Amino acid sequence: MNTHDALLRLRRDRDLPDEELAQLISLENKETCQALFDAGDAVRRERYGTDVYLRGLIEFTNHCRNNCLYCGIRRDNAKLERYRLSPEEIVACCETGWGLGFRTFVLQGGEDEHYDDDAICGIVMEIKKRFPDCAVTLSLGEKERESYERFFAAGADRYLLRHETASEEHYRKLHPASMSLAHRKQCLYDLRDIGYQVGSGFMVGSPGQTAMDLVKDLRFLQDLRPAMIGIGPFIRHRDTPFRDFPSGNMLSCLRMIAILRLMFPYALIPATTALGTISPNGRELGLRAGANVVMPNLSPVHVRGLYRLYDDKICTGEEAAECRSCLSRRVSAAGYKIAVSRGDVKNILQTHKKILRKQKDYLEHY
Repeated sequence: MNTHDALLRLRRDRDLPDEELAQLISLENKETCQALFDAGDAVRRERYGTDVYLRGLIEFTNHCRNNCLYCGIRRDNAKLERYRLSPEEIVACCETGWGLGFRTFVLQGGEDEHYDDDAICGIVMEIKKRFPDCAVTLSLGEKERESYERFFAAGADRYLLRHETASEEHYRKLHPASMSLAHRKQCLYDLRDIGYQVGSGFMVGSPGQTAMDLVKDLRFLQDLRPAMIGIGPFIRHRDTPFRDFPSGNMLSCLRMIAILRLMFPYALIPATTALGTISPNGRELGLRAGANVVMPNLSPVHVRGLYRLYDDKICTGEEAAECRSCLSRRVSAAGYKIAVSRGDVKNILQTHKKILRKQKDYLEHY
């Protein structure tokens, strides 16, 4: 494969045959990797300039009914101290974030049945009442369609649900038999159909993963057309069945970020905390490869160290203002600037007005 030619075609056509994508995914040559990163950065600048969007992350519960083999908050991890934030504590986190310039709040947690639909709707409605110009993103795992409809009617704008892997064979290596890739995909299609700005994504370097598995992830995303695509390295956790597997590496993640940017130029792609965990300048490198979102933590400091999906997570001891200030400096040093806005996806298929219209329809139903 002529890598230079492949990059030109990928940038022009937003696609390549499977074999060529697999070869790009597996690139090792330093110069060709840099050419890939430069192409990703160029496309993000065409679409989003140097803007980097903030997402205020509130990790409000580390209880989870699932038992995924890679995850530190899995149900059977008896060594983990569990916690739940109250609705008042969640709204207080938003209050702090609003004052720091956040216009999107991400409520993320394990699949915790303690928070029923009424509770989630109440929290979303209170946030929207207090901060009507903000966007609310939920990341609560797999639900039935009616629950997603209720959250949307309450005012939730976005939903993050990483599919983790689009390969059935690989999925079975990562999850217990009680979970289904088909159901997870159906959840994502339901979310898109309801009207959310949908976010999906996958791990890079998880046990048993191949380049062709990653190609399947790209093909699934082409069909789903998500507004947001979040990827990050697999990082092992000492209290999971995958404790002895090697973690994913930075270069593989950066290649995937750049490929995603070329294939999905409109997408919102985060430079994740996990990138910063495996390398001190990981988030900056992610931005330079095509990412355009960062997610500082707004969770109270006393619980941050307890929401540990993987070992050695960074920023667990910082106050929200410290986390915001640190990331602002890093973003600026990398050559970009923080944008104080909702940071909606720049895609004609997903607009804020369209979401508001559909939310009104669902609200009238409920």
